[in-house]
Amino acid sequence: MELKTKVIAEDGKQELTIEREFDLPASLVYKAHTEPELIEQWMGNKVIQFEKRNHGSYVLETKSPEGVVLFRANGVLLNLIEDKSFVRTFEMENTGFPIQLEFFTFETITENKSKLTMQIVFKSVEQRDQLLKMPFAQGINMAHNRLETITKQTLA
Repeated sequence: MELKTKVIAEDGKQELTIEREFDLPASLVYKAHTEPELIEQWMGNKVIQFEKRNHGSYVLETKSPEGVVLFRANGVLLNLIEDKSFVRTFEMENTGFPIQLEFFTFETITENKSKLTMQIVFKSVEQRDQLLKMPFAQGINMAHNRLETITKQTLA
């Protein structure tokens, strides 16, 4: 089955591009990325901190039922342009992956259709390729499917 979310990784480059068209307005896809309540629903992570402002920080976390931290990520938001774009740093704690730089763009296609483009820059080609060896494309596609379903139910 073809994935709706496309992951584009050119050989020898330390970046990748993620593209997804949503049956939602760009403003709602932007909100799904910048409103803590929505982030928790589609990503499945608890939002510990989220400062929606330039130079604001965020912390996301997932714990086991026993309270053990399974995943923790943090970073800083930059250049927020409401409903259009933002940049963030992204660090997965205790994984060995260095900090990534992520550029998000939200484009209007029609009144109820939009395109999300994420450009992720890694420290090295090797770091990017290590991530791509994991089921990354399938995981982000599943998350984007949830984003679309939950956002339609919650905000549309």
